[in-house]
Amino acid sequence: MHRFRVSKFRHTEVRPPRREAWINDIRAGTTPSCGNHIRSSCSLIAFNSDRPGVLGIVPLEGQGEKRRVTHLGCHSDLVTDLDFSPFDDFLLATGSADRTVKLWRLPAPGQALPVGPGLVLGPEEHPVDVLQFHPTVDGILVSTAGLAATVWDVAKQQPLTELVAHGDLVQSVAWSRDGALVGTACKDKQLRVFDPRAKPEAAQSTLAHENSRDGKLAWTGAREHLVSTGFNQMREREVKLWDIRLFSSALASLTLDTAPGSLMPLLDPDSGLLVLAGKGESQLSCYEVTLQQPALSPVNQCVLENVLRGAALVPRRALAVSSCEVLRVLQLGDTAILPISYHVPRKAAEFHEDLFPDTAGCVPASDPQAWWAGSNQQVQRVSLHPARRPHSSFTSRLVPPTEPSPTPAAGTPVGDTDPSEGFSSPASSLTSPSTPSSLDPSLSSTSGVGTSPSQRSLQSLLGPSSKFRHTQGTVLHRDSHITNLKGLNLTTPGESDGFCANRLRVAVPLLSSGGQVAVLELRKPGRLPDTALPTLQNRAAVTDLAWDPFDPHRLAIAGEDARIRLWRVPPEGLEEVLTTPEAILSGHAEKIYSLRFHPLAADVLASSSYDLTVRIWDLQAGAERLRLQGHRDQIFGLAWSPDGQRLATVCKDGRVRVYEPRSGPEPLQEGPGPEGARGARVVWVCDGHCLLVSGFDSRSERQLLLYAAEALATGPLAVLGLDVAPSTLLPSYDPDTGVVLLTGKGDTRVFLYELLPEAPFFLECNSFTSPDPHKGFILLPKTECDVREVEFARCLRLRQNSLEPVAFRLPRVRKEFFQDDMFPATAVSWEPVLSAEAWFGGANGQPRLLDLQPPGMTPVSQAPREAPARRAPSLALFLEEKSDQQKKEELLNAMVAKLGNREDPLPQDSFEGVDEDEWD
Repeated sequence: MHRFRVSKFRHTEVRPPRREAWINDIRAGTTPSCGNHIRSSCSLIAFNSDRPGVLGIVPLEGQGEKRRVTHLGCHSDLVTDLDFSPFDDFLLATGSADRTVKLWRLPAPGQALPVGPGLVLGPEEHPVDVLQFHPTVDGILVSTAGLAATVWDVAKQQPLTELVAHGDLVQSVAWSRDGALVGTACKDKQLRVFDPRAKPEAAQSTLAHENSRDGKLAWTGAREHLVSTGFNQMREREVKLWDIRLFSSALASLTLDTAPGSLMPLLDPDSGLLVLAGKGESQLSCYEVTLQQPALSPVNQCVLENVLRGAALVPRRALAVSSCEVLRVLQLGDTAILPISYHVPRKAAEFHEDLFPDTAGCVPASDPQAWWAGSNQQVQRVSLHPARRPHSSFTSRLVPPTEPSPTPAAGTPVGDTDPSEGFSSPASSLTSPSTPSSLDPSLSSTSGVGTSPSQRSLQSLLGPSSKFRHTQGTVLHRDSHITNLKGLNLTTPGESDGFCANRLRVAVPLLSSGGQVAVLELRKPGRLPDTALPTLQNRAAVTDLAWDPFDPHRLAIAGEDARIRLWRVPPEGLEEVLTTPEAILSGHAEKIYSLRFHPLAADVLASSSYDLTVRIWDLQAGAERLRLQGHRDQIFGLAWSPDGQRLATVCKDGRVRVYEPRSGPEPLQEGPGPEGARGARVVWVCDGHCLLVSGFDSRSERQLLLYAAEALATGPLAVLGLDVAPSTLLPSYDPDTGVVLLTGKGDTRVFLYELLPEAPFFLECNSFTSPDPHKGFILLPKTECDVREVEFARCLRLRQNSLEPVAFRLPRVRKEFFQDDMFPATAVSWEPVLSAEAWFGGANGQPRLLDLQPPGMTPVSQAPREAPARRAPSLALFLEEKSDQQKKEELLNAMVAKLGNREDPLPQDSFEGVDEDEWD
């Protein structure tokens, strides 16, 4: 055992910058405030100027002579604090004594600064003192004003909570590294730790420093430890390391000197290096923070050439790792900004992983709604190795760029743009992502819609479009809602849809113990009573549930006890508590993931489990008949093919598999699946010729993968990146229209795409956006659609305390006719084609088809033609290229027409003059 710990930073040296690296010709502000006066992203530097309310903006990289400082007028009063988004290098938040917080979209170097803020938060009752972006979520920000700290949902411009109980002015605020906790330092000498999602009061507090002057704090890389700076009773500056699990006293304390300037703790959580910078001083002190003794060990000290007015750390992703630069501090002086580098001397000129562990990337881990609901997803870490470092960037949707992205010219692959730009659920864009980078850039007109020559000319420029592109999603009238839902279980596993429905009923798990499930009648909408609902007592926590498609009164529920219980709901509905199921299926060794009924055969059910098997049950016999193997990790999802002969699964081991259950237990085909391991779903599309898989890529971006069902080994035909969000996209596919609806638990947007088995594969349609996040979204049978209103899909949306139907309709001019191009004959999915015994015996079948044409309606294909109306000039006239000679002749003709006929008599020629004798 080593008696003394040897630090890898013990030989760290400070390299003062050369004069040409200085950023000169600035005039820094000296007005005292709680902020650091300067901040840096990987691209820009922002600092307080000597003019109140005005910031200086300058690029981070480049030589000093070439970096031009521009000025941004932000507020009507002093800018007290500022912060760059940890994900978007050009998104800046500013707080001011004018009591507001503003968000700014800064342009790239060389472009004009914005004339106004993108968002404004407030005004507060007091001047804003400190602010900070959330470290894992794009769209959450905390600010302090007076005696309170406010956590904001920036997109909604509303506070999520207000952290109260401070006895005096809040001097500092900071998020923990994982974004779960907030720490504050207050003038009442107390250090407080809040869990903002649990309660607005402090979870813990302690006496930090005995003097009330300028207390500040910073979290280390561990959630349990933080560093505070302040003054003791003798007015000596001190630094303390705290463990919130033993918050009554500090783990370590270090007394420095009696200088008057307040200390700014600049802590790098990856390396544990802490730089202490005092305002008005000419010295920087560097320490290493560890959990071993000595916890605060000195590394070096640096004497500055100029007086320090502010200081900030450059993000770790912007360091020069090839020269072993482990830290860079930006010193704000009166007339210059000096970049001060900390290097660890190494002999080998190579990347040193011990100095540069993986750091947090630039893609958010979650959205505000999911985080506020309890998600603690962490930002994916990226390597700093130059050869392995990702080059993608993230653009926040909080303040979109002012200039629209250039439209790609015809023949140019749209894949040059990064589909990961942007987060959380934006409105549908006119620039369709239906041809991403992985797709064939060739465009084909195979949407199945007849087009005019002018439309075909436009398609040749913009690509094919879906006839469902103008889909309108509408929440139906409140009279059809079921309200006053209480005690919903919102923590069902990600492999489950969260609830299930058929044309008669909805089954919703409740939070009560014993795995209770409420059954609600869709034919009886309205407000539910305040009293307890009659439920199914499942006796074990519910992991998934599904209605029998051929028996609307039978419900299958899977539990954490590895059992499947079959319940029979009375035809008149559930009017009393049921405690005894109709049957119990036992066989799985671990808890069950998901349940899927066979689409054609009665009494056939498939289930997947943590024991890495898929079992197929004969419900009539109450026994397991088939068992599928070959999975090496958690099974995320499974789906029957439309003909019921094959079963597809997607697994956490990154593989997609297709089985023929009656042929053998091993997969018939296997291919690469999504790279991310956070969750996935699979569904059969395009008449069973393709598989659609929703999952995550290696950067936690949600994506769709389309496979040819007969060629899984060759990989996906197309990959479409959507957005960055924590929840898995749940696909609901309508085989009649070829449209898939995709959304996740906690999302506010439902994506719609028409799927094609050939390029461009994905045709984007209008998406549906709701004002609040939904907890589940399910597609109802086709017979529930109102075809007279051209409604091609109806869904149920589960909210926090209500259930509401959503209709997806297509605007049509001649709605009095049956739109037979929209409504082909649909499969009768509520009548079995085979018995379980016949299917297990090898028989196959096809479902019966039902014509959806209402009586008395004439198909639009047989409708009489309307009288031709006056049409606008064909688009082909505008798209036709004219020669220079044609343009010249048109111009001359126009000029001549404007001048008129030169041979016409002049107006004065018609005037009557006077006689000659009258001149006398």
